[in-house]
Amino acid sequence: MNIVFEQVEDKDKGKVLQLFRNAAERINKMNIDHWQYWINPPIEKVKWVEEGIQNNEFFFIRNPDGENLGMVRIMNEDLLYWGNQKEKAKYIHSLVVTDKYNGKGIGTKIIQQVESDAKEDNCRYLRLDADSKNPKLCSYYEKLGFQKVGTKELPLSTYNLYEKEIKYK
Repeated sequence: MNIVFEQVEDKDKGKVLQLFRNAAERINKMNIDHWQYWINPPIEKVKWVEEGIQNNEFFFIRNPDGENLGMVRIMNEDLLYWGNQKEKAKYIHSLVVTDKYNGKGIGTKIIQQVESDAKEDNCRYLRLDADSKNPKLCSYYEKLGFQKVGTKELPLSTYNLYEKEIKYK
């Protein structure tokens, strides 16, 4: 299935927050304590979403028919989680696949597309984080070739930091 990245606009904030809420509820049903703050997000998380939309970092993922498959936030730097980095990288956040398409390889397609775009932008790394309390998600990223390179403790949780070196021929 082909996927299309569509820029999220200010008017779409409610849709973004609903995608987070739906994902948090799905994760909760699996008895994983991850993203539960998205069920009733604190103001700092809502502001984080607003900032990402303002910076044109949030994208809906659509199929060719225009159906929403999920969303992702793509950043050129991530000072909160990674600090100041010397090597050029793309940072993936907020990767959410809708319930209907969860488990169908859409997340992998999204990551592959971001990696391809990062390569075109001459980035050395693709970076992301995963809540350390979600071992299934951490394992998923490792299977996609990401290496754990550290952890970051923040008020809501501790996150594993992963990076993948982008290969050039």
